Amino acid sequence: MTTTAPTRTDLEFRKVTALIGAEVVGLDITTELDAPTIAALRSGLNEHKVLVFREVELENDDQARFAGSFGELTTAHPTVPSVTGAPNVLAVDSDEGVSNHWHTDVTFVVNPPQLSTLRSLVLPPYGGETLIANAAAAYQSLPESLRRLADDLWAVHSNVYDYSRANVAKLDDETRAYYEQFTSIEYETVHPVVRVHPVSGERGLFIGGFARHIQGLPESEGRDILRILQSYVTKPEHVLRWRWSPNELVLFDNRITQHYAIDNYDRLPRQLRRVTVAGDIPVGIDGSQSYSLKGDATHYSDVLTAA
Repeated sequence: MTTTAPTRTDLEFRKVTALIGAEVVGLDITTELDAPTIAALRSGLNEHKVLVFREVELENDDQARFAGSFGELTTAHPTVPSVTGAPNVLAVDSDEGVSNHWHTDVTFVVNPPQLSTLRSLVLPPYGGETLIANAAAAYQSLPESLRRLADDLWAVHSNVYDYSRANVAKLDDETRAYYEQFTSIEYETVHPVVRVHPVSGERGLFIGGFARHIQGLPESEGRDILRILQSYVTKPEHVLRWRWSPNELVLFDNRITQHYAIDNYDRLPRQLRRVTVAGDIPVGIDGSQSYSLKGDATHYSDVLTAA
């Protein structure tokens, strides 16, 4: 039977770096959390962008329950199957490929997840860290002239990789099968390059690996601009480098971060589990919303109001 944790509104958040990340101390997330505790965690997440919970033994259902405390869950992924028997849980396993590129989860749909949780399951003896970057700090660090440029830009995000048909044919069977599954439904969505966080009001660079080009510009020029802006996201001062230990869960705000799984473990077994919370439609600084160009993701996520 599920038990309820005592009310906790005085949680301790121990900063991991100056600009991103905090460890939550003294909270048992294996129990059902009450509303004041969830509110305190949301407040901490707004400040630190990433919260880490150590030494928590969770199963798939437990992780889904914890993530569900923050809102309605998405299914595991718009195109990739879930873990068997767990429709909201995505396997992030080294034997199915790596995510060694900077990205925000599922920005190729019109309402990407608001929050993501990652749980360690099997870890390599070395390497396998996850990098998470503060996109609000990146925006704040832009020179004024570059910030004004970014404010007015919109980017097309897609799940279709930068592979030509010829290059896809040269992939190994495993990688090609994953690529074909990942792109089995093609999505394109236009998002503001600068997103206003619906709760904190902070502005963050909403770009990453699924941002293919700038709306209204030639692709080569748009990619150059995205590359310059992305370099501010990935400045070391803006990045948390998380070295996983057994039985850890990391919660991050998908609306104002990017992440990258480092491929530095010789493809030894590395298994994480991901559960995401459904999100709202991004809004730019002029109040305009993102809009879809291609692909129906209603099977993946309802559009929720901001929380």
